[in-house]
Amino acid sequence: MARIKGAVTTRRRRKKILKLAKGYWGAKSKNFRTANQAVMKSLQYAYIGRRLRKRDFRRLWIVRISAGAKANGLNYSRFMYGLRKLNINLNRKVLSEMAIHDKPAFAAIAEQVKGALA
Repeated sequence: MARIKGAVTTRRRRKKILKLAKGYWGAKSKNFRTANQAVMKSLQYAYIGRRLRKRDFRRLWIVRISAGAKANGLNYSRFMYGLRKLNINLNRKVLSEMAIHDKPAFAAIAEQVKGALA
């Protein structure tokens, strides 16, 4: 029976890792072992970062909505409560964009909320 050698598979696997490590500093882009460690860690960071990005954007939207609500005489929690009470289903991303770029529309919504809370 013929002996099966793994040179092609090994080379392909190592080239894949070294390609991912391209641009890393020093030996991390040249040596397979250090490149493999660096790539594994960077993929972990990327995975974690994709989840953190969602949290970061939600926090940013809340800060923007809060600033817009305070400019119209409400705090964030009362504003969001009023929106729910009025059954206005706008998500935080849209509300934050309105608070920055469309102040008159945001002010109109805030006036509706004030009326509902009074």
